[in-house]
Amino acid sequence: MESRNDQILQNSTSDSNQTSTDASTELTTSSKAKRKAVKPRSVVWDHFTRFINSEGELKGKCNYCKKEFCCDPKKNGTTALRNHLNSCKKHPHSIETRQAQLSLQKTASDNDVNDLGTLTTWKYDENAIRKALVHMIIIDELPFSFVEGEGFRSFMRAICPRFMIPSRWTISRDCYDMFIEERSKLRSFFKKNCQRVSLTTDTWTSLQRINYMCITAHFIDNDWKLHKRIINFCPISSHKGEAVGRAIETCLLEWGLDKVFTITVDNASSNDVAISYLKKKLANWGVSVANSTYLHMRCMAHIINLVVQDGLKDVNDSVMKVRDAVRYIRSSPARLKRFKECVLHEKIESKSSLCLDVPSRWNSTYLMLNTAQKYERAFERYESQDPMFKIDMGENGIPDYYDWTQVRKMADMLAHFYELTLRISGSRYVTSNLFFSEISDLAFILNQWINSNDLDMKSMGERMRVKFDKYWGDVDKMNKIIYFAVVLDPRDKFEFMEYSFSQMYGQEKGVELFNKVKSCLFDLFNEYKKMYQPNVEQINDNSSQQLSGSCTTTGSINPKPKFFLKHHYKKQKLEESGGFDSKTELEVYLSVAIQEEKEDFDVMKWWKINSERFPILGKMARDILAIPVSTVASESAFSTGGRVLDSFRSSLTPKIVEGLICVQDWIRPSNVQVNVEEDLEELEKLEEELPSVGITYGLGGSCSTPIS
Repeated sequence: MESRNDQILQNSTSDSNQTSTDASTELTTSSKAKRKAVKPRSVVWDHFTRFINSEGELKGKCNYCKKEFCCDPKKNGTTALRNHLNSCKKHPHSIETRQAQLSLQKTASDNDVNDLGTLTTWKYDENAIRKALVHMIIIDELPFSFVEGEGFRSFMRAICPRFMIPSRWTISRDCYDMFIEERSKLRSFFKKNCQRVSLTTDTWTSLQRINYMCITAHFIDNDWKLHKRIINFCPISSHKGEAVGRAIETCLLEWGLDKVFTITVDNASSNDVAISYLKKKLANWGVSVANSTYLHMRCMAHIINLVVQDGLKDVNDSVMKVRDAVRYIRSSPARLKRFKECVLHEKIESKSSLCLDVPSRWNSTYLMLNTAQKYERAFERYESQDPMFKIDMGENGIPDYYDWTQVRKMADMLAHFYELTLRISGSRYVTSNLFFSEISDLAFILNQWINSNDLDMKSMGERMRVKFDKYWGDVDKMNKIIYFAVVLDPRDKFEFMEYSFSQMYGQEKGVELFNKVKSCLFDLFNEYKKMYQPNVEQINDNSSQQLSGSCTTTGSINPKPKFFLKHHYKKQKLEESGGFDSKTELEVYLSVAIQEEKEDFDVMKWWKINSERFPILGKMARDILAIPVSTVASESAFSTGGRVLDSFRSSLTPKIVEGLICVQDWIRPSNVQVNVEEDLEELEKLEEELPSVGITYGLGGSCSTPIS
């Protein structure tokens, strides 16, 4: 067969040569013109092999993927071969030889009309597109079946028809592969940039009735940037303390993170058992600081929640009336429309939407009261326009002037706690230095309420003060690390602390507590000195040995006398003074004038600049300032878990759930705050743009915030 093919090729070649020769001779004889040079062979034949099949057709076979194409010069040509060469997946030089396209990409927000963008080049890369698709699935919390939807497929056919859309099973594997890849990167980052970590942890029961535990690591890297990373989101056998402790231990061993500084948990009794278990493990590993005295941190947000709930146990009648009025108006689209007309007639400029609270969540009660008191005149007008409002609410059920006065007072009181909770719940900025200032302000406010002539305010203040004293009334029962964070803030140091103690606990007891905190701070500083500062005597011995070796010959041996009594004397004086160099460094820092209070002051930037001046204090600040004072960082992961594990995706395995939640946290930009709070103002705008069909969007549920 091969000899027959060669013969046909030779015959066809000789015939074509003979024809071209005759034509050339005839053209030269008749017109005396010079024959044009024959065009070179197409470059596609560098990648294809010509052959003739059994039917006598001339074809070309790809040298890489072995696909066959018709290439008869009179019928087909080489267009099909050239197109295949550009899209062949096995072509080793397809990306390099393909010409790039110009692309104008915006560098700022898409809404910025002044942003002209940056001119870059773009090449078709199927792997890059597939990776971007996986990134979209994870960040936007989309189901895996999204890639098999007809709408997405038609969209891809329009913008990039060459892209082969993977199946849902392939996407799930790609998502987990990205989790493995990012976990490896994060583990390497921990080894190079992490000194010590502070953890937050909490447990959650999913829609699948599976108990999950989230562990979040907080640390400051070598460049003095604060990081928050979810390192575990796994199922746990039970909520008991020993099970929680073992799960945290397993997580730390997997990541190689044995240097744990603090663990922030809520006030559940099982967490006390877990902390005791971990203290023993850290002692066995030999990595504990101050014998793990400062390991246990209680969540400040949970304590504030308990304080406010005790104050709101006996909610007055005015709050009940406003709640019933809001519920009545929101129960019907027609009533809500009429209420908006009243708002327009009263010329109320507020754009906030009425929201109904959840009685067990004080923050939603604050949002309801704060919004409702802005529409007092609208409620009064609505009463005159809707006769059923007075009938359903009753004569004593409609809020009057006295009720609105009480509501405004209640909203002002709860505003302190709401704003405080928002401030301490951040995970992208330092919060440990805010702890003491916030609780001292809270104690000052409660004392004002207790001494008030208003009976309601006085009663609420007294109930809150009892719960406040239970957790923050005795300094000996508190984690003193929160006071060290204030000292390491160059705007406060010891001056503010001494004054606050005297205001909170009295002059005599305040001085005693201040001296105790100061002593503990110096003890911790001396321990850091031993960990991070080289032994001065050892350095002197080494330098003496080097000097002795440089001044003596190899053959002479003259050992230096040790003088045991002098060595013992120097060591004793060093211990009594607390270390000459280390104590001097701490005293120098405390003697420096405090920094001026500025809104743009960055405590991390200050320590980055001054860490070389105070090397031991810099090590302490790097660990203490990274401590989170609330468990919101871990609890926010449960909001993500609730969206990932909804009623339509309840079949996801715990392994995939952990991969999706963890990798989303790792690849999300660090400057983006995740806000899971319902944005009623945006929904209000959406409702105004949509045609009226008797349905309101986002106004039928209760208003909620991330903190409960």
